[in-house]
Amino acid sequence: MSRVPLLLALVTLPAVAADWPQWRGPARDGHIPGLEAREYWPAALQAAWKVGVGIGYASPVVVGEQVFVFSREGEEEVVQSLDLASGRRLWRASYPAPYTMSAGAVGHGKGPKSTPVVAEGRIFTFGISGTLSCFDAKSGRLVWRQEFRGQFREASPLYGVAMSPLVDRGLLLAHVGGSGDGALTAFDAATGAVRWAWKGDGPAYASPVIAEISGVRQIVTISESNLVGLAAGTGELLWQMPFTTPYVQNAVTPVISGDTVVYSGLDHPLRAARVVRRGAALKPEPLWENADVTAYMSTPVLVGGRLYGLSQRKKGQFFSVDAATGVTQWLSPGRAGDNAAVLAGGGMLFLLTSDAELIVAAQGGRAFEAVKRYDLGTSPTWAHPVVLSQGVLVKDADSLTFLRF
Repeated sequence: MSRVPLLLALVTLPAVAADWPQWRGPARDGHIPGLEAREYWPAALQAAWKVGVGIGYASPVVVGEQVFVFSREGEEEVVQSLDLASGRRLWRASYPAPYTMSAGAVGHGKGPKSTPVVAEGRIFTFGISGTLSCFDAKSGRLVWRQEFRGQFREASPLYGVAMSPLVDRGLLLAHVGGSGDGALTAFDAATGAVRWAWKGDGPAYASPVIAEISGVRQIVTISESNLVGLAAGTGELLWQMPFTTPYVQNAVTPVISGDTVVYSGLDHPLRAARVVRRGAALKPEPLWENADVTAYMSTPVLVGGRLYGLSQRKKGQFFSVDAATGVTQWLSPGRAGDNAAVLAGGGMLFLLTSDAELIVAAQGGRAFEAVKRYDLGTSPTWAHPVVLSQGVLVKDADSLTFLRF
């Protein structure tokens, strides 16, 4: 695999990025900051550069003029930084990471699946077998590392680590361990020391978010068997609601709308619960459910009171649902794909399917409206893209490409 950028443009790209430092963007909500509305979309996207970076589903992240990629090359997990303008490698770090996939996940490869997070001059990665690492973002120097073999029955879930860590007020949050024995843990981001750990459930594949709900700042996530809210500063369990899916595959990141938490999973309707105060306690109360759609691996995005996402029904079907009532507003034709990343910005939806089709679609309306469709090739695109003002970063099976609008 080539590690030398393939330069396909004769001009150097100017600095155009807003930071995209973590899973689903700056606010972990799928919103693209500062993207201006466009009246024209080109017939095709031109590659400014393309670089072989290794396999895996981790999404690229961007801070300043640096792109960071977390991937696998052979039996190593690799972290590297590229120059946004040219694709030139700035640094590369790696460590041994032998891994044997469970029989049900062999077709998805050895990962990694977890998207890194960049904060306070450091990049944090969570390997498929449970290796949690902190690197200096400018140099790639290892700052600290935590491994969990011997602390839990398994160091990672059955299908490998997929949750993406979160940095909040100097703490790195990661759900470590494996099935039936794990801990959502807050590590000191600077040193790796454990500050608190909630051991109430094992990890799933969903990623946590921070929200203020019913006046309390909290971490909301889906664990192996529950939808939970924990106090952001201490890890105290504030509330929980049982939630399980077939084959133990909770994978959708919760979506927060005020005091309402929207969630779903394999073969489950899209649901919403309102977290309310009852005396001194917080309680989740069912609000609505929509059996028209079910989000399996794809997390919806909330825009203007509407939830947009991909349902697993009809072999992949995009949807718009009223966030307040759960009423379906439109459904696209089926066969959209096994999975899709759903982002919103500049008045549009950006839908990247796992079959390497990027769809620019209209928000609102009474029916699904694809404004432009781009065929990005034959290599699968399971990682989320990063949409910038002049183009989009797309990670396929083993390469990262900057495609210009």
